[in-house]
Amino acid sequence: MARPRTPKPTRVPPKLPQKASLGLPDRETLLKFIRESGETDKAAIARAFGLKGADRRALRVMLNEMQDAGTLSRRSRRGFAETGALPEVGVVDVVERDPDGDLLVRLTKGEDAPLVALAPGGDVVGPAPGLGDRLLVRFLRLENGEFEARLIKRLGQSAHRVLGVVRKARREVRVEPVDRRSKDTLVLDDPGDLRDGDLVVAQVSGAAGRYGPHRGKVLEVVGREDEPRAASLIAIHAHGIPTGFSQAAEAEAEAAEPPTLSGREDLREVPLITIDPADARDHDDAVYAHPDEDPKNPGGWVVWVAIADVAAYVRPGSALDKEAREKGNSVYFPDRVEPMLPERLSNGLCSLREGENRACLAVRMVFGADGRKRSHRFVRGLMRSAAKLAYEQAQAAIDGKLDDKTGPLLETVLKPLWAAYACLKKGRDARSPLAIESLERKIHIDEMGRVASILPREALEAHRLIEEFMIQANVCAAETLEQKKTPLIYRVHDAPSQEKIFALVDFLATLGMPWTKGEAPRTERFNRLLEETRDGPNAEIVNEVVLRTQMQAHYNTENIGHYGLNLVKYAHFTSPIRRYADLIVHRALITALGLGKDGLSERDIAQMKGTAEQITFAERRAMAAERDATDRYVAAFLSDRVGAEFAGKITGVTRFGLFVRLAETGADGLVPVSSLGGEYFIHDDRAHALVGERTGARWPLGMSVQVRLREATPITGGLLFDMLSEPAPPDRTAPRPRLGVRARGDRRPGGGFKGPPRGKLHGGGAGRTPKSRGKKTRPKR
Repeated sequence: MARPRTPKPTRVPPKLPQKASLGLPDRETLLKFIRESGETDKAAIARAFGLKGADRRALRVMLNEMQDAGTLSRRSRRGFAETGALPEVGVVDVVERDPDGDLLVRLTKGEDAPLVALAPGGDVVGPAPGLGDRLLVRFLRLENGEFEARLIKRLGQSAHRVLGVVRKARREVRVEPVDRRSKDTLVLDDPGDLRDGDLVVAQVSGAAGRYGPHRGKVLEVVGREDEPRAASLIAIHAHGIPTGFSQAAEAEAEAAEPPTLSGREDLREVPLITIDPADARDHDDAVYAHPDEDPKNPGGWVVWVAIADVAAYVRPGSALDKEAREKGNSVYFPDRVEPMLPERLSNGLCSLREGENRACLAVRMVFGADGRKRSHRFVRGLMRSAAKLAYEQAQAAIDGKLDDKTGPLLETVLKPLWAAYACLKKGRDARSPLAIESLERKIHIDEMGRVASILPREALEAHRLIEEFMIQANVCAAETLEQKKTPLIYRVHDAPSQEKIFALVDFLATLGMPWTKGEAPRTERFNRLLEETRDGPNAEIVNEVVLRTQMQAHYNTENIGHYGLNLVKYAHFTSPIRRYADLIVHRALITALGLGKDGLSERDIAQMKGTAEQITFAERRAMAAERDATDRYVAAFLSDRVGAEFAGKITGVTRFGLFVRLAETGADGLVPVSSLGGEYFIHDDRAHALVGERTGARWPLGMSVQVRLREATPITGGLLFDMLSEPAPPDRTAPRPRLGVRARGDRRPGGGFKGPPRGKLHGGGAGRTPKSRGKKTRPKR
């Protein structure tokens, strides 16, 4: 279980004694002063106690004696600190995980420094910290006297622990890191019976020489690089994804019993159905709709959304609850799922299986003919799913292609659902949430665990129907809990920052598209921009830049609304099998509405802020792991096509090259600046382009290009391309970018490149290109 978090404490400066007459302090008083100071020097101590002459000399002797005794240690040439004490801010390595799954860190320069738990959460963009990472943290003392470390900045992977691949040579055996950002190769002291290609976790044991690589030892063999499923295995270990469940949690899951009608409303005659991806195994939600029979609401609709009642099985303080909170969410890879709950629950008693009685928490929503919600009520019920349908199957039925399952449901269930959605869509259109398009691709894995194909996910009306029904149910949860003054965790999304808006305005100016910098960034304004460019040559690039302008959504106990959905109140309620946030909201509803004794505990309420931080951290950790696994699978899929030519588009522009996304697979790779021609290029970040200093030739964001695959590195997920297309002609109307320092292409040998900034509006982060306006880059001649 993760330690309960408290509100951020602050360091209180030590109360300085009066200088006048205290004289030389005794050792206990001196140690207390140094402890409260964190770190101090002899001069500061003398000033604080008003010491002069002989007392200052005696102080020096006392400090030296306390240092010799091990009570004090030097942090710098002159500074003293209590041995084992921690500075306010320090650089640490993530060295291990405790039995509860917390990451433990230690100061990089402090063999005597204690292990400290890393607090989850924070607003740091990028991959979540994992074993072997080097971090800048702030140390804070909790009310119980213990310290915790709060992440300020991720500094990269340290050499303390390395996840890598064994490479055998004639004279030595090395471990090469799988992290493409790391250059810390280890030479093994005792390779034993390791094989070339083994995936291992290794630890530094010493330096080989002044300039040579570190020496290390293997702690664990986690697999083989040539295993078909190695990509997800690497991602799990690299990002510290908690795996499996304790015996206690498994035992609790196995002891769970099927639900009964006791204390529940009987919804088994309501023909609720589940609509999910074809390969889904856990089914959180079921839906049903029918016309409202109330004569006061002509043309209105009643929509039922029933959600798995996970709170009935995962009780506060249980082993299941502790481990679900630490995991935060299920993590989905192309070849496997690391679930938040054991299979007995996630795919069994909590999953809304067709034809089986299941406990649920349902909301009945009434909408007017204009699509606006008029009322809602929650019930704790017992349901029985009338059918399990895939998105494609339900859509095909509406489009006239019926099968044995959808045929009997068409008139009674499916058509009413679509008619209700047509009504709700009126309200959605009036609300005008952000209409950014995101082309997603699905990696299909064959029976051997290899990538069989990478195909775009088809965007169906069935997807939008379920999404809108879930959004409305989430709004109902937030509204009810606010009305009942019950603590909850909101899903929040802030408006774009002024800096991001100014960057967007500068870019749009290069396309001749006006946007006043003082204009409020309303969602309808973004949507109008997207609509104006939808059928033009700049549609994809404008969509991409608008996406990158957005902030990251996260969980918070303070409500700031959800900008992207254009909603004032929003909370996650509809996926408790795979998200801990939803489970907390379920418990809150149970408490607020008096639906049982298994609602919020006092501990849930006390640590709700910490829970919001933890699950935000876990979500970003999961996204980074899923993205890295996908990159590696794509690189493996393309590894036998080195030399092949592909069509693509420039999706990222940096001073060291161009990121290109392939049209065929959606794979991202880098074209180093070294392959772009024989002149210096200026990175114009306002126009998102590389501009030739001599010719003015341009490589702008969004340009369609042809590339040749030069290198594919499955172990790191890196792809390198050579540019085959010619640059765009000079833009004589554009202002000339400022000149900057000259820099060569930044190719990193052997590992490829990390892809361009990416993210999801509601769950991920809007990417950012490096701030390097005016930097010149020159190809190698």
